[in-house]
Amino acid sequence: MRIISGTAAGYILKTPKGLDVRPTPDLHRQAIFNALGERVIDAEVLEIFAGVGSLSLECLSRGAKSATCIELAQKHGRLIQDNWKGARLNTSPLDLYVKDAFVGIRQLAERGRTFDLILADPPYGPKNVNRRSTSLAQKCLDDETLPSLLKPEGIFLLGHTKRDTLELTAPWTERKFMKHGDTCFRFLAHA
Repeated sequence: MRIISGTAAGYILKTPKGLDVRPTPDLHRQAIFNALGERVIDAEVLEIFAGVGSLSLECLSRGAKSATCIELAQKHGRLIQDNWKGARLNTSPLDLYVKDAFVGIRQLAERGRTFDLILADPPYGPKNVNRRSTSLAQKCLDDETLPSLLKPEGIFLLGHTKRDTLELTAPWTERKFMKHGDTCFRFLAHA
């Protein structure tokens, strides 16, 4: 797993052993960033369920102004910082919150923070046939605070497994949908 493009292109990201985290694979990130294009340049980025920070570090490498990561696990938080320094991206600001994603979202909203890009590729939820999803992806869509963190022209990128049928709730509207293998990515904006 590596940073694909920009000033840190080719840097191999440190990842934990085992199945504690599922970093967004290189091919998926390449497709995401091809779709985002110039939106990344000078963007203020928030990555929730950050894992090892692969999405936010890719943004910084491609010219984002700053990145904020929310990750629950301390060991993954240390990996985000190690990768940020190792990729020599530490000239660009990176804020790290080691806490529950929804607690972090509320705290950022209380501080009046807003972002051009919000990126979330949370742990996958179970298959939901004939019932409403209970996954973290659906909880992101249902969260009443998250929309206030997105600037008016911003994009919220949400990853989920194709077996998790999500219900798009107000105020979100879908701008683009991509599917790669078992993973879906939704590019959402304010309605």
